[in-house]
Amino acid sequence: MPFSLKELLANRVTENHQLFEKYVNPQFVRVLRTIGFDKTYTRAEGCYLYDDQGEAYLDFLAGYGAFNIGRNHPAIKNVIREALELNLPSLVQMDAPALAGLLAEKLISLVPHLDTVFFTNSGTEANEGALKFARGATGREKILHLDHSFHGLTLGCLSAMGNAEFRDGFGSLLPSQAIPMNDLETLEKALSRRDVAAFIVEAIQGKGVHLPADNFLPEAQKLCRKYGTLFIMDEVQTGLGRTGRWFAFQHWDLEPDIVTIAKSLSGGFIPVGAILYRREIYKKIFSQMDRCVVHSNTFGKNSLAMAVGLATLQILEEEKLIENAKRRGDEIARGLRPLINKYEMVKEVRHKGLMMAIEFGPPRSLKLKVAWKMIHAANKGLFGQMIVVPLMQHHKILTQVAGHNVDIVKILPPLMIGDAEVQKFVSAFEEVVANCHEFPGAAWEVGYTLAKQALKSRSPEAAPLS
Repeated sequence: MPFSLKELLANRVTENHQLFEKYVNPQFVRVLRTIGFDKTYTRAEGCYLYDDQGEAYLDFLAGYGAFNIGRNHPAIKNVIREALELNLPSLVQMDAPALAGLLAEKLISLVPHLDTVFFTNSGTEANEGALKFARGATGREKILHLDHSFHGLTLGCLSAMGNAEFRDGFGSLLPSQAIPMNDLETLEKALSRRDVAAFIVEAIQGKGVHLPADNFLPEAQKLCRKYGTLFIMDEVQTGLGRTGRWFAFQHWDLEPDIVTIAKSLSGGFIPVGAILYRREIYKKIFSQMDRCVVHSNTFGKNSLAMAVGLATLQILEEEKLIENAKRRGDEIARGLRPLINKYEMVKEVRHKGLMMAIEFGPPRSLKLKVAWKMIHAANKGLFGQMIVVPLMQHHKILTQVAGHNVDIVKILPPLMIGDAEVQKFVSAFEEVVANCHEFPGAAWEVGYTLAKQALKSRSPEAAPLS
């Protein structure tokens, strides 16, 4: 009997959490159950997910930014079908595939100060390669990164990790140093030792959506040039239209030596990433014919990945999704900013395009002060869940807390959202925020329930959460 994916899923899709818990990551399933995110999704389209009961969920997480063009875009599906029907000679390896050259040509047209591309399978692999290239090209070992930075979870990227909760427990890493955001003095002091291979930066930090001061990145680039350090821009999440420009670094008119991209280049289907870099760097790494594969991978230039990459870039242009990202992001921000004066715990709304964070802070009134202190004493990261959980449970909107132990809610909607989605989110968000300003109330009960579950889960003899 031939294999049937449709039949397999029809019979077993509702076992998703049991299978994942048994064979993949039981702790993650416990988290999903604790916060009420243990849905069985069976279909997705555009900016919506659908569960096995037919309920629709507005996806304002977009696969951490992989679905800039929306889920299951019909043009991407057609390109994959076409590529399969062509029986393309993928992964010949001793070959120079045309699709890879065409995608590289298109990417370089978007960043004309660069001229060379290396294809990878993911964002973390792109950043690993960028760090490796920087060390090889400069002959230096040290890496600089920003506090709160996130560049991936492989071992090299952990060296440029600004969040201790990800680094802890994995032993010695590459020599590196964290630089506080906007601290040019500390940056220059570190660079002046002339032992730094690269300064790797997210133009807008994914963990918390922190934006730099207007002069920081241009001045940082100048300092890198002055001291012979390569300037790497990690555009894995911010790139390809997310911030209302092709790349976030373009908001500051920068010309980084290396740019890394991934996530949405995939169209949401075939993992693909890329390192865009200067030919001078290439010449120092791939310096002669016997070093032509000194850095390589098996699947990086596979035909399906190259095809969907080309199609994704065309969709972003033809459907004017980059312009839509700017417009819709501004609309959401205009809808949310009045909450700062209306609700005492709403501290700040910050964004570029459709990369947005809403940060909360301690209240002024006595009742809410007591509640705020109690919930943070139980668990520093719980207040954000008091926003995210009811958005999901009561409004069927998928969002996330923007990091560990922060009071920040982050949204990353697909770039193709329209008026209806903007209005639904703004209205739902205000309703949830209003409920959090009623103490005692249902929102705080959610927080206390989550705190109890979190404490229970830390106990070695505790039964699995359900």
